[in-house]
Amino acid sequence: MIEKVVEKMESQKGFLQIPTKSRQELFGDVSLPLMTSVNGNRARLDEYWRIWSPFLKNKFNAGAHVKISRTESGLLVELTENKNAETETKSTEEKQILTQNIDDKLYFKTDSIRILNDDFLETNVIEENSIDLVVTSPPYNVDVQYEKYRDDIPYDEYLVFTRKWLTKCYNVVKNDGRMCLNIPLDKNKGGQQSVCADVTAIAKEVGWKYHSTIIWNEQNISRRTAWGSWLSASAPFVIAPVEVIVILYKKTWEKQRKGKSDIKRDEFIEWTNGVWNFSGESRNKIGHPSPFPIELPRRCIKLFSFVGDTVLDPFLGSGTTMIACLENKRAGIGVEINRNYCELAVRRLEKHGIFQKKLMEIP
Repeated sequence: MIEKVVEKMESQKGFLQIPTKSRQELFGDVSLPLMTSVNGNRARLDEYWRIWSPFLKNKFNAGAHVKISRTESGLLVELTENKNAETETKSTEEKQILTQNIDDKLYFKTDSIRILNDDFLETNVIEENSIDLVVTSPPYNVDVQYEKYRDDIPYDEYLVFTRKWLTKCYNVVKNDGRMCLNIPLDKNKGGQQSVCADVTAIAKEVGWKYHSTIIWNEQNISRRTAWGSWLSASAPFVIAPVEVIVILYKKTWEKQRKGKSDIKRDEFIEWTNGVWNFSGESRNKIGHPSPFPIELPRRCIKLFSFVGDTVLDPFLGSGTTMIACLENKRAGIGVEINRNYCELAVRRLEKHGIFQKKLMEIP
């Protein structure tokens, strides 16, 4: 066990620096960087002997005396018994009371990325008029086997659900906020339905204004299994192997503030063409029943938002939108009702270097 005083930068950024004289005592001979845990929360020991974890951010006030010990499952950080401990504990308890609603739902947090384990329709964490861009792919209602969501409700109920979450999104975006909505063109499972037309009509009724529709050609016609009446005019099925990305906005299409764009010339020329050609994502590779490829949110984010804007995905799933935010310097808020998918999203963010990218922010 070692003891140390928490520095202001450590408290603000969410890390603890291990003193040189204590490194061997606490860790022995280890290869860095090292993945570990702090008080049961995911953590990383970097090559500079700093323990990073969202759990540590503002957990202990600057000047607090803490003791760090190693257990079988990771690290344990506790306040020491000192004259400041009572004040520190009281301050922490007050902060927990003030932020209880947020902390109960906040699954993961860094300076730029937040993941909420919550029902988007019920959450009260996201402020109104605070979001610059929504990029999402809601449940399609085609009986995808999610863990805790029924994806085969009657179509009229599905449209009621759609109206509710579209209204919630409308309320949280800014007046010049936009939405990139990835949905099917249509569906035939359980009966033919004009999904894109129906959802777009509801969006306009809610208040969203229509801008355009991008056709996403997944280039994967081999998945087709339903033909209707084979080689007969009796009752053939016509199925387009594409999805759509409906582009909507709240009040005004032109952005009301000046910002920095990071889109390149060739990207702008290609992406303003309303047909996008790239493959879908493997559900087996990602570990989620219905992931979209990172290319989809990457294009939407760079084409329709400025560097530093806040992007929301109310149906986060495997976390792809947050990865695109991380890699393109946008703030990201993801909401996911399934805790296992929150965990999956965090693992993927780690693989994409979220903790390493935080190191670059340190002065």
